[in-house]
Amino acid sequence: CLENTDPRTRGRGIQLLSQVLLQCYSQLQEKEVLHLVLFYESRLQDHHLVIPSVLQGLRALSMCEVLAPGLAVSVLKAIFQEVHVQSLLQLDRHTVYSIITNFMGTREEELKGLGADFTFGFIQVMDGEKDPRNLLVAFQIVRDLIAKNYALGPFVEELFEVTSCYFPIDFTPPPNDPHGIQREDLILSLRAVLASTPQFAEFLLPLLIEKMDSDLQSAKLDSLQTLTACCAIYGQKELQEFLPSLWSSLRREVFQTASEKIEAACLAALHALSACLSRSVLSSDTEDLLDSFLSSILQDCRHHLCEPDMKLVWPSAKLLQAAAGASLRAYHRVTHSVLPLLLEQYTKHPQSSQRRTILEMLLGFLELQQKWGHVEEDESTLLSLRAPVCSVVFSALTDPSVQLQLVGIRALTVLGSLQGFLSSSDLELVVDHLIRLTLHEEDSQSSEAAMEAAGSLAPIYPKVFSGHMVPRLEEELQAEREEGSSQDYCSLRQRCLQALAAVSTHTSIVRETVPVLLQHLRKVQKGSEAGSTQDLVSVCQSLHRVALQCQQDAEGCWYYHQTVVPCLLAMAVQAAMQESTQPLLGKALLEEEVLAAMIPVISAATTHLSPELAAQSVSHVVPLFLDGEVSFLPQNSFPCSFQPFQDGECLEAQRRLVALLMAFVCSLPRNVAIPQQERLLRELLALSCSCNCPFTATTAAKCFAGLVNKHQGGQQLDEILQLAVNRMEPGLAEGPRRTQALTLLLWVTKALVLRYHPLSSHLTDKLLGLLSDAELGPAAADGFSLLMAESPDVLHKGCHADVRIMFRQRFFTDNVPKLVQGFHGAGPDVKANYLKGLSHVLNHLPKPVLVTELPTLLSLLLEALSCSDRVVQLSTLSCLQPLLLEAPQIMSLHVDTLVTKFLSLTSSPTMAVRIAALRCAHALTSLPTTVLLPYKARVIRALAKPLDDKKRLVRKEAVAARGEW
Repeated sequence: CLENTDPRTRGRGIQLLSQVLLQCYSQLQEKEVLHLVLFYESRLQDHHLVIPSVLQGLRALSMCEVLAPGLAVSVLKAIFQEVHVQSLLQLDRHTVYSIITNFMGTREEELKGLGADFTFGFIQVMDGEKDPRNLLVAFQIVRDLIAKNYALGPFVEELFEVTSCYFPIDFTPPPNDPHGIQREDLILSLRAVLASTPQFAEFLLPLLIEKMDSDLQSAKLDSLQTLTACCAIYGQKELQEFLPSLWSSLRREVFQTASEKIEAACLAALHALSACLSRSVLSSDTEDLLDSFLSSILQDCRHHLCEPDMKLVWPSAKLLQAAAGASLRAYHRVTHSVLPLLLEQYTKHPQSSQRRTILEMLLGFLELQQKWGHVEEDESTLLSLRAPVCSVVFSALTDPSVQLQLVGIRALTVLGSLQGFLSSSDLELVVDHLIRLTLHEEDSQSSEAAMEAAGSLAPIYPKVFSGHMVPRLEEELQAEREEGSSQDYCSLRQRCLQALAAVSTHTSIVRETVPVLLQHLRKVQKGSEAGSTQDLVSVCQSLHRVALQCQQDAEGCWYYHQTVVPCLLAMAVQAAMQESTQPLLGKALLEEEVLAAMIPVISAATTHLSPELAAQSVSHVVPLFLDGEVSFLPQNSFPCSFQPFQDGECLEAQRRLVALLMAFVCSLPRNVAIPQQERLLRELLALSCSCNCPFTATTAAKCFAGLVNKHQGGQQLDEILQLAVNRMEPGLAEGPRRTQALTLLLWVTKALVLRYHPLSSHLTDKLLGLLSDAELGPAAADGFSLLMAESPDVLHKGCHADVRIMFRQRFFTDNVPKLVQGFHGAGPDVKANYLKGLSHVLNHLPKPVLVTELPTLLSLLLEALSCSDRVVQLSTLSCLQPLLLEAPQIMSLHVDTLVTKFLSLTSSPTMAVRIAALRCAHALTSLPTTVLLPYKARVIRALAKPLDDKKRLVRKEAVAARGEW
């Protein structure tokens, strides 16, 4: 074939040889490679039909490690001379780029020996390339030419022209493009070329300025981002000539653009220019370009800050801040001119709205100073203006306008974070302002912002805050009720408690605030005034916030734990004993609401303890509940013994405190051993089954479940679980305590489902069986929500529970088929229970899983919408709404039923159902338009009625849905 006179036949022969070489190039010897290279080079002069196969062979040979020196250069010269690359097909052009890439990777020194001829040869190869697949490779070759210092010689401009002709990239990938090349890939690849060398600057900068002035948004954006990239490698020399034009384009865009993207890109480019000029090393005879550049910016922007209509104030401020933020030198230069002007404008403008704008600009400059931390004494404009800056910020804090106050508080936080800026007298004034805003400012926004500011500043100035703010808050808290409404007093007390928590962001302050909060808790508990329940809850909420703020600091965490936990337990035990001996005395502390507020406090104080300290604590708390061992509690002289697990009517109050035991033991790290654990589990099990008080029975069940979930697998665990099953089964079958038995079943099932314990499937089947029970069915159906949802106080990852990933998916796979089967076999009076259980499971399932299972379940979900139980309706609607957005194709098949059901539920007697139905009607609009058009008139007519609904929230959803239709 190779000697045949017909070019097609010769081509087939060379093609076969090339395919063989592509398989075995690594096994060739040096002599063989030489022989083949010479043969293939001579074939490059052959008929054009043969060339593609020749190039494939050369690609194989370019990958040979035994290629003799000089052959790479010889091959490339032959290609550059003999082949007109751009007349070849895309694949063959790609082969040429691959040969060049291979040689550049392995024969760099040889190719560099060609000097600028190699660059010129490549320019000819690439010139006119249009295919995006080839362009990505070609751009990479240009980047390597530049990065690896190949000689560009006199061809810098030609190399620039051959690549910059593609700028800005205008490419839209065809639909169903198998190559997956995106416009963004080409943009980034070309940008990396254009911004790879300062040698391109004289050609590139005029091009960028031209494209910035074009009408195409995408061209503007690309030009600005490329300019930003170039600034990273350019110096003064490259930029000098073009600075005036660049500045004028950037200024015009920021002053005129309506696009946030373009504005952000302009500001980033200005920042990069300023940073580039800041990096340049000045010699005595060169002009300081940074100074002259910033002077022109100041000249064009400064006067806008003084305009009475304040029209171009923000664009000017943003430009100045972008330039100032690039370096400390730029910052000093700009602030030296701008800060005194802003301070002067603030005093000139009496209106709050204008003052707010000016202060926000000032704040922008103050935040830039934070980047450099410490305020330098000699250069800083800021230090010389300390008094007027503080005066402006303090005046904003006393202004009647809430919006101005909020900006003032932000500015105060920034000033406080600048090391060495505020004097000690300023700091005292800061604390005074924060206390006034926190406690006495009517608007809650300002009050909350002041608390946040106190929390941010307290770790920087712990002595000032513990010495000034904490005592003042304590005074306010202890002050007896003054003349005036009790509501004002309650509100003040509430704010004091919140502020004490907010400021507890440093261990030394926590040591001051925690005793104050606990003292107040004791005082409230002793008083029997109305509203003391709410007061106790408020103190607990503050203690909880402090606990969360302490968690990351080991010392603070342990101090908090050993101070707060024993104190809370002592107060609760005291109250429970008083209740046993003199009813009504310690009542408020034992109310469900207060105990529920104490649970997160104890839990947060325990979860982050080290195992050694947790073991120390557990050795006191468990004996307290099992043996009445009260010696570790403060003020431990109690009127009678503490026996929460004993029988007896008078011990009902003591039994409620199992909630606090649960908060503690269920939050311990998993590697902490619990003393007398088996005995504790048996006591909890007995209490959960025998107690008449639903609150106590439930917390005992949760505590039992929390311990079982973390219990090491093995015989002991199996025995305890068997004991639990033996207690539950008769309890569920009959008798007065079926509800307690169901509660225990639910929590134990959840504990086992989370850790994939084999017994979980037996217990789940037990639960499925209860769905057909007339008395327990509805509660069992709601139990599926408990199994799938995140539990706030036990059995979640935050309290170290054993939670396996994807437990919900596993539960779904194992149990939904049983639910569906049960539904089809159930009597009409209990069908709703199965639907409710199913909708709870689906509601908590990750949406991607739900979408894949949708076709099999959709008919059941539609049936659930006809169910009269509003919980089922609500649950199903909230399940369907995201599916309309995520699986429009499947949902489109049932559009007729969906429209009918949703519209009928918009007139449900339950407000939540009406809102959910309207949201679903709104979500229907994401289905294909052709599917929706037949229903358009009907839906718009039907949605007119809820526009007049008596509830505002329903009307709001109706407006949104109807407008979309």
